[in-house]
Order: sequence, then C-alpha cells, then structure tokens
Amino acid sequence: MDIFGSSEAAKILVIDDRPLSRVMAVDLLSANGYDVIEHDGISDIFTTIITASPDLILMDLKMPNYNGFDICQELKQNPDTRSIPIILMSVADDNKSRIKSQEVMADAFMSKPLESMILLPEVELLIQRKRLSEWLEQMQKVLFLISQALEKRYLPEGKSGIRFDKLAQGFGEYLNLSPVEISALILASHLHDIGTVAIPDAVMMKQGKLNEEERELIKNHVLIGEEICKPMQNRRGIAQIIRHHHERWDGSGYPDGLIGESIPKLAQIFQILDIYEAL
Repeated sequence: MDIFGSSEAAKILVIDDRPLSRVMAVDLLSANGYDVIEHDGISDIFTTIITASPDLILMDLKMPNYNGFDICQELKQNPDTRSIPIILMSVADDNKSRIKSQEVMADAFMSKPLESMILLPEVELLIQRKRLSEWLEQMQKVLFLISQALEKRYLPEGKSGIRFDKLAQGFGEYLNLSPVEISALILASHLHDIGTVAIPDAVMMKQGKLNEEERELIKNHVLIGEEICKPMQNRRGIAQIIRHHHERWDGSGYPDGLIGESIPKLAQIFQILDIYEAL
C-alpha cells in the first residue's frame, strides 16, 4: 500500500519496437513490483493506452510507425490522457532531443540503455505525483459536495454559485489575472464557507442576535476552512482567500485584522465580487 492508500501495483506501459530493449525495461520494472504491459510500437498504440489506462508510459522515440514526440504531444493535449506521466527514451542522448521532449510536455527523458539507479527513482516520483493529483481531485469533489450541502442548508434560496463563477471569470480577465488566479477565485467561491461545517447549527441558524461567544465561533470558520483546504496546495491561493475573505480595508475584519494592501490581492478581489454578487 502506498502513501495514498492504494494496494494495487502501479501499471506501466513500455512501448519499444526493439525486443531486447523492451524486455530489459520490462524485467527491471517487474522485478521492482510494477505491473508492466508491453507494446511493440507497431500496432495501434492509442487503443492500448486507452484500454490499459496505465499509471505511467515509458516510450521509445523512434519506432517504425510512430514518433515518440508526436505521440507524447497528442496524449498531453487530450484531457483523457494528459495526466499520465510519460518518460521518453532514446539511444541518442543529445540536447536537441531533451529540449524537444520538454516542448511536447514529456515528464522525463532518458538515454538507453536504461540504468536502474536513474529510472526507478524517477518512475516512483512520477507515479506518486500522479496519485497525489488524483487524490487531491477526489478530495476537491468531496469538499464541493459538502459545500453544496451547506449552501442549501444555510443560504437564501435563489443564491447561485453560477453567477459568481461568471463574475469571477469576467472580472478576472478584465484585471488581467492569470488563469490560475481566476480558477482560485472560482474554486474559493464554492469553498470559502466550508469551515461552517464545524459550527453548531444552533449558532448558524439562530434567528436572533448572536452573543459574543457565538460571534467568535462564527469567525473561526475561516480558520477551519483554511485547514480543511490546505492539502489543496496545487490549487494555489485558495486557502489564502478562505482565511482572509472577511478582512477589511480599515483593519476591522478578521481573523488577523489586516489593513489595506497587507490583505492578499486575491482576497481583496474576492471581497469585491462577493459584495457585488450579493446586490
């Protein structure tokens, strides 16, 4: 079992038209516990990839019917296969090939014959990175479901995240934000109040005025939400927005009482969008 709870051996697809070279790679990987599938580089590669759904592809550059660079580029441009790590290998160890492998978004380039001391650590790293990404995607889906349940329970009817998404996209483009920053704003719109899951219903649904203790409980939701979303480190900026979306320009906000420009930029933008969306 790996660190993400998977007890299944990682599946590696080795694509090489040279039998001896292919067998050496297969034997090396199989001896280290991997489930290895062979492909001769002659028959339909793409059907094999879709059917096998490998955790990693180890592929030769030059084959009779295929070019490794072209295959890699096509796989990385396909939403269904772009998350599969690809290691390109070649007997020609030159800078031109290494640069080209980066251009087609290969995850690594290795020269043949393969050396176990170089190959195995790289394979392990790439597979764990892929499984981490998959785990984070699953966690994000779970958090979204929790957030949707909270919205239905606590928010007024008719309030929709769809409008906020469109506002964030349009305003973000107007401000020349990067796609990553716009994505963070949109994701944060669905998760910014996720911390309320730890606040008692008696407080969240209270009709009258909150007392001081209850107000402090409510304020804690930003800290709780930040902790819940910290593992989503590949979604840069979300946890920061969640923590600081109740800060105020004059320092009267919470949890840190930040003033003016000390409030993170994305948190400032999020506040503007949140206020506008509520109008």
